[in-house]
Amino acid sequence: MKFFKLAVVILALTISACSTTKLEQIDLSGQWQVKLDSTNVGEDENWALSKIIGNSINLPGTLDDASIGTPNTLEPAINNYVMSNLARKHQYIGKAWYQKEIEIPNTWKGKNVTLNLERIIWESSVYIDGKLIGSANSLIGNHGYDLTPFLTPGKHLLTICIDNSNKFPFINVAGTKYPDVVNQDMAHAYTNHTQIKWNGILGDILLTASNKNTPENLQVYPNLKDNTLKVTFNQSASIKESLRCVITSINGEVVFDSEIANSETTGNLISFIINRPEKLEFWDEFNPALYDVEVTSNSGSVKTRFGYKGLTNNDGDLTLNGKRIFLRGNLECVIFPLTGYPPMEKEEWATLIKQAKSYGLNHLRFHSWCPPKAAFEAADELGFYYQVELPHWSLKVGEDAKTTAFLKEEADKLIKDYGNHPSFLFMALGNELQGDASLLNSIVADLKTKDNRHMYATTAFSFQRPMGVKPEQEDDFFITQWTAKGWIRGQGIFNDKAPHFNADYTSGSAHIDIPLISHEIGQYSVYPDMSEISKYTGVLEPLNFIAVKQDLEKKGLIDLAPDFTYNSGKLAALLYKEEIERALKTPSFDGFQLLQLQDFPGQGTALVGLLNAFWESKGIISAEEFSQFNSELVPLLRFEKAVYETGETFDASIEIANFFEDKENQTIDWTVIDDLGTLVKNGSESNVNLTIGNNINLGNINFDIDVKEAKQLKITVALKGTKYKNSWNIWVYPKDVTTTSEAVLITSSFDVASKALSQGKTVLLNPNYKSLQGIEGRFVPVFWSPVHFPNQPASMGVFVDDKHPAFSSFPTSTHSDWQWWDLCINSKSVIIDSLAVTPIIRVIDNFVTNHHLSNVFEAKVGSGKLVFSAVDITTNLNKRPVARQLRHSLLNYMTGDKFNPSENLDMKDLEGIMIEGEKGGFSAKDVYSTGYN
Repeated sequence: MKFFKLAVVILALTISACSTTKLEQIDLSGQWQVKLDSTNVGEDENWALSKIIGNSINLPGTLDDASIGTPNTLEPAINNYVMSNLARKHQYIGKAWYQKEIEIPNTWKGKNVTLNLERIIWESSVYIDGKLIGSANSLIGNHGYDLTPFLTPGKHLLTICIDNSNKFPFINVAGTKYPDVVNQDMAHAYTNHTQIKWNGILGDILLTASNKNTPENLQVYPNLKDNTLKVTFNQSASIKESLRCVITSINGEVVFDSEIANSETTGNLISFIINRPEKLEFWDEFNPALYDVEVTSNSGSVKTRFGYKGLTNNDGDLTLNGKRIFLRGNLECVIFPLTGYPPMEKEEWATLIKQAKSYGLNHLRFHSWCPPKAAFEAADELGFYYQVELPHWSLKVGEDAKTTAFLKEEADKLIKDYGNHPSFLFMALGNELQGDASLLNSIVADLKTKDNRHMYATTAFSFQRPMGVKPEQEDDFFITQWTAKGWIRGQGIFNDKAPHFNADYTSGSAHIDIPLISHEIGQYSVYPDMSEISKYTGVLEPLNFIAVKQDLEKKGLIDLAPDFTYNSGKLAALLYKEEIERALKTPSFDGFQLLQLQDFPGQGTALVGLLNAFWESKGIISAEEFSQFNSELVPLLRFEKAVYETGETFDASIEIANFFEDKENQTIDWTVIDDLGTLVKNGSESNVNLTIGNNINLGNINFDIDVKEAKQLKITVALKGTKYKNSWNIWVYPKDVTTTSEAVLITSSFDVASKALSQGKTVLLNPNYKSLQGIEGRFVPVFWSPVHFPNQPASMGVFVDDKHPAFSSFPTSTHSDWQWWDLCINSKSVIIDSLAVTPIIRVIDNFVTNHHLSNVFEAKVGSGKLVFSAVDITTNLNKRPVARQLRHSLLNYMTGDKFNPSENLDMKDLEGIMIEGEKGGFSAKDVYSTGYN
């Protein structure tokens, strides 16, 4: 039956040989034999000379798919082995020999025969009937072999040796905090942290026969300045007659059909230029117009697909086809946890891109890797912008000549294999590179001369100065998280400055004179979703998730796990919203790249996504809600702060970031409603004309604050008659509230509290939080991962019962929102593992330590009743309305009949949380102090 299937393929392709392309193919997918060679004796034993007796394996596929390799022996545990990344169920690093008998038809006699292996890690060597044909190294593209001199009609033994061991260690930074050496490579083209170090063959495994001198490598270079197309191809035979060029749309409409009389020949490169056909439309995210071009010469035909587009720097603005664009980007780091490798079918990539577009994204950055052709094809058709990179994340650029040569070859291969794809807009030489900057500049300069269809960057950010703070000489665009004038992402701002919404990143970015992209914004950790464990049905096992689950079970926290995920996720979503809006408000910005919308399961389990690693929702925020602040057109609001009190005025300026189309005579509607849905105020702005870019000062929202009780207000701005709207919460508080009570003793002294409690009194104990043991209060959650970056205060926001009577006068959601900033900053999170108390405000601990944390809790102490606050609700209350209101609400609760703590606490246990002296603070840059080690 297997022979019959092969014969059918050959017959069908033989018939097709009558076509102008004169190509025939044999698909070698199916069953192969494989034998492992971990001791590297295969060549000495001449394994390629005779039939291998080993395991059967289906290719395309990997040893992991076939459950071949060393079985995993790790058990779930919270340590750096397990928490490093998802565990491979089977692992093999070394040579594996794959073998298959092939039959060459008689019709292939006298033709060129090539073998194409679409994607391999890392090195392949091909043998025909025991004779070594050659070897290839590439992590970003196909391994191709010319088998013409070695294949005659009849049966042959094809043997392919795949070696997935590290061939060029200098391409990779070493994450030495991970004790298993095999998990220390970080670049995503060769790593176990996202993509695994698989051994096998993915994608096409094809033998192709063609006529001698058949044209190949057709490339199309749009030139918008001259309104032309340059077309090139390779052909070994000289041109003896005119060429013919036909361009058709993908629906079959012919837009150009003409003979080409004036071509140029340089060596075996043929080129010609034609004027842009009148019906040839521009390609972009809103109109992904694609065309097929076929060129016929005296030796045959060659065909490719392209889009007519041009990317330029217009006085520092990023423009596509002469129109300004803004990149709403996300990283893609080969995160496909069922297989451990990227999809090779266009449909799977189309599904991913559609999900990304539903959340308002228009861009993917492929961090230290390049996706397969299927990814480009899907993006071409759907209108999506790509940044691809060499398989390179190194702190030692230029120190190894062989590595440099390999990277240059990979760069040339990348632009040759994928350069026609209109979705391929940007290319960087790697991630956060350090070392020889002059070498990086020279490589970029060389690439520009070879292919002007893309923008190039020496590196996607660098911690090396001055590379990381200003563009390099050859950079076409600049990716960074800070410049010499300050941060251009929220990491160094949102915890250090009170919430304010009238700022952008202009002060740190306006001086940059090329397109500017903010680097890896976000990285806000979300608590692991335990329901995700059952989804891992492929080659990877979530031992890291299972370890967290077991720890929660042991500590009696497992029932709270869904709440931890949801509430930490809502805080992350809040911060992502402000990150994105600040970027959109910044005129000198050309985009951002999120890290990221979906989880990153490696590098210490960096679960920073609002979606899981499968691009599925965690139930935190819908695509519709996320795209309100992340789309081609976004209403924005500039206002001073999140918290107001009676006597103040709310004043906001309306803006719209428009990277869609010019719109005339628009109406902007706005509303203000309270937490009961009651309309407080509304208004509109008419006759608004929107141009591409930042439309500022479109109107004002202004109203006085005069409230008798605390409220949360929601302000919504919408472009009438469209889907475009956006909203923000603010909190308004009365100025005169009771902050004392004769029925409650309020003290900062443990001694005073102890004495009063022993007398049966009700006590609010609010000591100086700096004198307490615990975790430094922070508003922002864990950055990236508490494993990868352990040098940080590592909590993940508050979790409260918003219906608890303690909050009857303090409007709140169950999660941290902007009004919690002052409370979190001025607090300690107390470890209450061994304290018999009930949290009123629970703080979500990170998933490594999993402590019971609280900064406000209650208990009975002797015959007395206690509320303990490690949040400062005592000092400067005239300037801290939120703290004042929380104190008021707690006192109302403590003097009511619902205050009846259920736990009994010994005062001596509570006194154990006191410390002597104060510890120093934490800076956002401190997180990097451990580097990669």
